[in-house]
Parts: sequence; C-alpha cells; structure tokens
Amino acid sequence: MKNFKIEAVIFDMDGLIIDSEPLWKIAEIEIFKEVGFDFTVEMCAMTTGMRIDEVVGFWRKKLNWKNFTTNEIVHKIQTKMIQLIKQKGKLLPGVYSALNLLKNNNISIALASSSSMSLINTTIETLEIRSFFNIVHSAENEIAGKPNPAVFLSTAKMLEINPDKCLVLEDSKAGMNAGLNANMRTIVIPEVGTSPQWAKKGFKCLRTMLEFNLDLLN
Repeated sequence: MKNFKIEAVIFDMDGLIIDSEPLWKIAEIEIFKEVGFDFTVEMCAMTTGMRIDEVVGFWRKKLNWKNFTTNEIVHKIQTKMIQLIKQKGKLLPGVYSALNLLKNNNISIALASSSSMSLINTTIETLEIRSFFNIVHSAENEIAGKPNPAVFLSTAKMLEINPDKCLVLEDSKAGMNAGLNANMRTIVIPEVGTSPQWAKKGFKCLRTMLEFNLDLLN
C-alpha cells in the first residue's frame, strides 16, 4: 500500500457533502420572517460557514430584535433544516467516489461541521454515508465555530493524527480559515460557478469534488 504524506482527510458538510446552502437560506429567510425581519439571500451569504448560534447572534445584535431568544430562533431554524434535508438532501457530485477512493486506500476519514450533531446525523443518515467516517464531530460544543480551528483540532485529536498530517476539504471562507488556523493542508471547493479571491489562500482550489485525487495527499 502506498504511503501518503497526508494520513487523514477531514470533510466539511454543508456545501461540500450536501448542497445544503440553498436549504439554509430557505430556513433562515422563513424563520427570520417570523421574527419580523425580511431577510435576503445576500444577508444569508454573509454568514456562510458560521455556527448557527453565531449566525443568529450576529443578526440579533445587528437587527436588535427582542421578541425571541437566540435559542428559540436556533431551534426553529434547525427544526426546519432537518425537515428540508429529509425532503431535498442530495450528495454533491464526486463526494461518493472521493469517499470510496479514500476508504479503499486506508486513509482515515472524518467529518467536522459547524452544524449541530442532530443535523449531521440527519444528513449522513439521509445520504447513507455514515459508514465511511472514522470520526464525526460538531463544533456545537467547541469554544467557537469556524474560522476558529477548534472543531478541526479536536477531530485530529480524536483521530490520533497530527494536524499537519490532515487535509481539510472546505467550501466556505470561514471553513478555509479554520483549516489554515489548524495548520492543516486546506483545499477549497467553492460554490459551483464561483471563483472567489479568498479561495487562493488555500493549498488548492477545485471546481468540484470530481477533481479530487490521491495526488493531493502527497
């Protein structure tokens, strides 16, 4: 078996494994409307990759609403997301083949997401991919969400692999920065059709997961 420089690949979830960013937009716009604010797609994009409690806290401070607590809004958005994932959740192109490629070459695979464990579990069960992952970890109980590296560092510790032997696959700026802050090789696969300037800070920028290959581990 070939020896690779990288011993583990850590997948983000939202926007990388599942095309959930449109679902987050639906959930956020619908629930913020209940609070009394007309939310836009552009406003949703401002917090992509952040933990949902931090998203709600960000807008609570900015919009200064009083009629719901942060926890109530978080719960409402997550409940809506679970429903949407079960109804509309689909694997993004190339994810299944990348997971198979890594598994067949005995590379450790983990998932580290800003989403809560309830949303992670809903996603990997709906998409039937749980068996691929050695470790599944949420940032919900970390000191902070991405771009803080805590979720990736904890995942590496659980895998018992040094951070510099880990490769992170991310789609968002916050996620990319979390990977870089964790001192991990970080590959960005931004939203299809976009080519953001910030993505150039990563080790590589791929158009889709279909471009993923084992040479990226050397």
